[in-house]
Amino acid sequence: MAASIKSKKQILEKLNIAALNEMQETAAQLIPENDDVIILSPTGSGKTLAFLLPILDLLDPEIAEVQAIIVTPTRELAIQIEQVIREMGSGYKANAIYGGRPGAKDKEDLQHKPAILIATPGRLADHLSRESFPIKEVKTLVLDEFDKSLEIGFADEMKEIIWQLTAVNKKILTSATTTKDIPAYLSLRDPVYIDFSSEKVKDLSIQYLKADSKDKLVLLGQLLAKVGSAPLIIFCNFKESISRISEYLNKIGVAHGAFYGGLEQFERERALIKFRNGSYNILLATDLAARGIDVPEIQTIIHYHLPIKAEEFIHRNGRTARMHQSGTAYVLLGSEENLPPFISAGKRAIEEIDIIDGDSSQWTTIFVSGGRKDKISKGDIAGFFMKEGKLTKEQLGLIELKQDCAFVSVVSQVAEQVVEQLNNGRIKKRKVRVNILA
Repeated sequence: MAASIKSKKQILEKLNIAALNEMQETAAQLIPENDDVIILSPTGSGKTLAFLLPILDLLDPEIAEVQAIIVTPTRELAIQIEQVIREMGSGYKANAIYGGRPGAKDKEDLQHKPAILIATPGRLADHLSRESFPIKEVKTLVLDEFDKSLEIGFADEMKEIIWQLTAVNKKILTSATTTKDIPAYLSLRDPVYIDFSSEKVKDLSIQYLKADSKDKLVLLGQLLAKVGSAPLIIFCNFKESISRISEYLNKIGVAHGAFYGGLEQFERERALIKFRNGSYNILLATDLAARGIDVPEIQTIIHYHLPIKAEEFIHRNGRTARMHQSGTAYVLLGSEENLPPFISAGKRAIEEIDIIDGDSSQWTTIFVSGGRKDKISKGDIAGFFMKEGKLTKEQLGLIELKQDCAFVSVVSQVAEQVVEQLNNGRIKKRKVRVNILA
């Protein structure tokens, strides 16, 4: 195994990263030298890579047990970190376990122990209580988006996790917002702060629009007519509101997806896939989408509901104006609503909003029933669609490869024809089902 472990240089080359940013370089220097480190840096600044690279150096390739555990508040973030580690091609096994995932899959992954285990608090606490895997070699613990993981709803699970992982000698905490009081049960020892939180996005414009009535639906429709041709997220406080807005958008013919905690995991995952590949540009979401989800760079955020806390306003806005890009956050107010003290914004009239010219291409997502476990690569799928499906490069969009399936975006005009040509075809001698994702 040792011979397959990749160097930092090889990993960065594989990720097509020429150099680390200042925050990542600081983390690379301070994490190995200190027992406890807290990283505060805006969304999109590369915190995941900042802690993963030093962790890889701490792993022993001769130990076939779990050596590092990364705790995340959401399933999506766990899946995203697992994907990043796989893309790094480090040579170390990594698996994500989370609520809503079949226990049989956890058992299968833990049969051959990953060096890095990514988990949500409840699922990890459950496995620790059942002693599903040895913990004597777990020396590193990461609490990603720790301010969310340490909220009251996770307190019992987090205490159990900390108390059981007695061999841990290094803790790394990350967040996009300035930390509040850290619970004593974490037993941090004079933590070192890597604080880049003051490097707020300089090119984020925050504006508010006021409706003529309590109801903001018509104002939302008017705003989307101006800015809805490019990817954007509409944040709501309640899933019931998402259903109401969704009905309205369907009524006025605006394509969109939805993302909130009440959906099944596969529904949430597929909503993000279709948003990433351009099958629709608009995502209705609760604050679940404010942290750690893998979405494209977006130019616009719409706060349909006012966030309850300043921290959530920061996290929501962190989905745009990332990594030196510009962006706009619109706050919609009903006739009787006012901005909370933590929001500073300029007033705009709907007539003053500039129209955004987005990608005019219409994309459709196609499901393919083969994936990594079938030794199928993205190149195999691209070849299949272009050779057997007669697609040009321009007609083939984003390909997302999973363990047991793949999702491919194609120009909508040819989607039905492609499915008819490819369904029950063969990729690497494996017969695959191909259909349009509902």
